Amino acid sequence: MPDQAPSLGPSGEASRFTVTEEAGGTRLDQFLASRLDGALSRSRVQGVIEAGGVSVDGKPTASAKRRMVAGEVVEIAVPEAAEPDPFPEDIPLDILFEDDSLVVLDKPAGLVVHPGAGNWTGTLVNALLHHCGDSLSGIGGVKRPGIVHRLDKDTSGVMVVAKTDLAHRSLSEQFAAHGRDGRMERAYLALVWGVPTRPKGRIDAALGRSTADRLKRQVVPETRADARHAVTQFEVLGKDASGEVSLVRCILETGRTHQIRVHMAHIGHPLVGDELYGKSLRTKARKLPEPASSLVGAFARQALHAHRLGFVHPMTGEEMRFETPVPTDMAAIMEALRLST
Repeated sequence: MPDQAPSLGPSGEASRFTVTEEAGGTRLDQFLASRLDGALSRSRVQGVIEAGGVSVDGKPTASAKRRMVAGEVVEIAVPEAAEPDPFPEDIPLDILFEDDSLVVLDKPAGLVVHPGAGNWTGTLVNALLHHCGDSLSGIGGVKRPGIVHRLDKDTSGVMVVAKTDLAHRSLSEQFAAHGRDGRMERAYLALVWGVPTRPKGRIDAALGRSTADRLKRQVVPETRADARHAVTQFEVLGKDASGEVSLVRCILETGRTHQIRVHMAHIGHPLVGDELYGKSLRTKARKLPEPASSLVGAFARQALHAHRLGFVHPMTGEEMRFETPVPTDMAAIMEALRLST
């Protein structure tokens, strides 16, 4: 059987490669990851090796560290991707773009991204399992959507989800760089209490777990063990006539849990509706004219929307950019306060 091209066939089929002189001395996992041209991550290759799916010259091997010898024939049989633990649910999704590698969607407020304690069903993952079906080739060997970033349950906006291992790895790398290499852009619109003293600013403050509430994050000294570097840029786009509420655009340079919510509260301007970081300011809604006062008073989530997401497509290299308007509940407040982007 001749060598296959450096790509991976359908799950369950074997691919065979002959070790060249140049590849001699290379670790088995490195050799296969290279020959498969990114179709499987190195960690996924290691899992296949440990599961007995790789043989050298016809003999099974379980050592990913084994050094290759020129002329050896390596065969890898990737098992079928296992069925996911979460089950598919027919939940409507607002799909902005989809191909064989990824899905871009506009997540509504109130939708949890990933199953977890208290939210094992009705999540975005459950919805994507139903929507994508057999088009999921397997992330880490499991038929599941590759979540490379998350939005809080009550934050709306644009998200991208991987459908393949290769797309998952590429998008994860882009999110890890947070735009420093020019590939990724993440912009949010937020309604905050008060008006920042500067029209533009950059908040560079490390975040860690709150010592008072395990669900919260707080600004902490960089020397603290759990401190994580966090940077948010902000720009004031407008304010209402009373100066009680501002519309702010936030650009992420890092992606920490609750980052925008904590950073804006840290500079004295928590998000409208944020019960976790700005509950004490909810009474300020009474100072607003009607109908804004009633709308803000009844607003039951943080006023935060991920309105822009830009990235480079993992397969085509095309620069992609998606924008969505704020949802109707947040738009109603902005209209009442005569705020617009």
